[in-house]
Amino acid sequence: MPAFPPTFADQVVAQPLRAQFEAFLDEHRGALDRCLDGLTEEQARRSLVASPTTLLGLVKHATFVERVWFDEAVTGRSRAELGIPATSDESFVLADDDTIATVRQAHRAACAASRRATATLGLDDILSGHRRGPFPLRWVYLHVLRELAQHCGHADILREQLLDG
Repeated sequence: MPAFPPTFADQVVAQPLRAQFEAFLDEHRGALDRCLDGLTEEQARRSLVASPTTLLGLVKHATFVERVWFDEAVTGRSRAELGIPATSDESFVLADDDTIATVRQAHRAACAASRRATATLGLDDILSGHRRGPFPLRWVYLHVLRELAQHCGHADILREQLLDG
């Protein structure tokens, strides 16, 4: 009998592979959402690096990522049809009416839509709607997980600069 309660990793390892992918995706989705906790609107929009990257922009970009990989790739609808930017770089740009609340709500809605869009798919099902070609859902999960992990790291550094600087 273990001396400590099971860790996240222990709980995930006991699950089927698909559930493991989804658990890690949700962990990183939540981490990006939480990067905005306790910030003012000004802090969330503050640019601390040479690029247009801000904490609020990272969460807005993560919404774009969800829509590209779990809507465009699944349905084949164009980015124009989806009402999302044509390029990744544009997805970081904040509109005047973007707030912590509105960006978070859009991100949470996109994540929920992603879960619904993939609920009936298998890991080896091919998603053919993305402009770079067809990919199995397994590859898409890994790609999105990699991207979210990178952005969580960016968010950690930006948040540290904001709160400790």
